[in-house]
Amino acid sequence: MMQDKVDRRSAIQLAMLMLGGAAITISGCGGGGSSPAGPSNPTPTPTPAPTPTPTPGAAADKNGAISGNHGHVATITGAVLTAGSAVVGLSIRGSSGHNHNISLSGAQVVQVRDGARVSVESTEGDGHTHQVTFN
Repeated sequence: MMQDKVDRRSAIQLAMLMLGGAAITISGCGGGGSSPAGPSNPTPTPTPAPTPTPTPGAAADKNGAISGNHGHVATITGAVLTAGSAVVGLSIRGSSGHNHNISLSGAQVVQVRDGARVSVESTEGDGHTHQVTFN
């Protein structure tokens, strides 16, 4: 009879050992997410790449209105407007038979780009000057 108890005890211990191993295997799988402890090695959530700040596109060319005009054209290119750099000696000849030049400081170019009204006087040519107004 003692042998019967030892065999039963060994069988119970073996069953508990096997079930305990299965419980460890199930709780350690980490696949279901229903375990209260959660997975032991969670997969880190990737950090999204930051959205780059959009760069402004090039500004459109701006044409100036010219007083007493007879074929002159005054255009500040979009590249110059975008850069905000000074314009020195810009020819406004156009289809006229003579030339005039205008100059704008960097600050004036930025004002033109931003929509402010800016007026400058041209150099003298053929005995006269012109007032050139942007915006």
